[in-house]
Amino acid sequence: MKTNPDVVIIGGGLAGLTGAIHLSKKGLKVTLIEKSEFPRHKVCGEYISNEILPYLNWLDIDIGKFNPQQISSFEFTTQNGRIARTKLPLGGFGISRYTLDDILYQKVISNGCSVVKETVTAVSFENDEFSVTTSDQLIISKLVLGAFGKRSNIDQFLSRGFIHNKSPWLAVKAHYLVDIPDDVVALHNFNGGYCGVSKVENNIVNICYLADYTTFKKYKNIEEYQKNVLYKNKQLESVFENGRLLFEKPLTISQISFDKKKPVEKHILMIGDAAGLIHPMCGNGMSMAIHSAKIASELVLEYQSGKIGLRNSLEEAYTRQWKKHFGKRLLMGRILAKILINKTITNVFVLIVATMPTLLSKVIKQTHGKPIAVN
Repeated sequence: MKTNPDVVIIGGGLAGLTGAIHLSKKGLKVTLIEKSEFPRHKVCGEYISNEILPYLNWLDIDIGKFNPQQISSFEFTTQNGRIARTKLPLGGFGISRYTLDDILYQKVISNGCSVVKETVTAVSFENDEFSVTTSDQLIISKLVLGAFGKRSNIDQFLSRGFIHNKSPWLAVKAHYLVDIPDDVVALHNFNGGYCGVSKVENNIVNICYLADYTTFKKYKNIEEYQKNVLYKNKQLESVFENGRLLFEKPLTISQISFDKKKPVEKHILMIGDAAGLIHPMCGNGMSMAIHSAKIASELVLEYQSGKIGLRNSLEEAYTRQWKKHFGKRLLMGRILAKILINKTITNVFVLIVATMPTLLSKVIKQTHGKPIAVN
């Protein structure tokens, strides 16, 4: 079967779903391809800065109806017990990917987008148009947005640079019932990684950590690793020992790469994690994914209307906008990660910011954006 939408979006995560909603709201014919079913749990920190709320409202999505957990404070702890706290400049909210993805997916359907639940097997570009192949369809389109996440088979056949580099990171995530402060997103340091802890809807606590694989593989299983490594941070020990696991078992993903990625690859506009993965120290990847979809969608609409005349101009404009909004944030994330992986430097850093909360607040501002303006 052959179809010809205005835009094809490969991947149905936050960026892909948001892009589909935006473009269909403006009247474009959108086909979204996603191999997995909706809704589903994903490895994710599940905290979103309030910077994204004006845009969600513009998309006709009232997040408040789904009772997200309001978050106003940030806490950072070290393995030796030092704690730094500050108020978040804009505040944010906690909502599970299971819930948020379903909200966005239902909006995609109600907007009339076509959703293809298959795996993309090939993407080619010739004579100024794309051919996207799945197991059952050939989809021809002038424009393709790549929203296929951190690491994909599509990265392989696009021969993207980072895909050939082994990454030392893996991530683990699960939901728990445990008593923690409602309004705090916490980042707990341990030997070889960081663990985020915060509430989402329905009083559920999301625990998601990034771990060094070299350290992780020394242990037989996740439980043994947590007890021998994460428990060295007493804050984490308390959370795990007093919590009740709600999943059958934690979710894991490996080969997480924080290498630089190009926002445009072989004429595909990359959005979300496909364009660049922000380090957990910045704690705001969900809002960045949604924001990147807004940027790409607005430029696609200008290209479709003729305001942007050439494909090269579209690609250059998107690259500029990506760097403008996310370049410094990604850089700050990489710098913080390198600094805070060192135990001695981490202890000194936390000692300083514990006595100067405004300094920690300024660091957070470097990793978060301003409220997104919607025209």
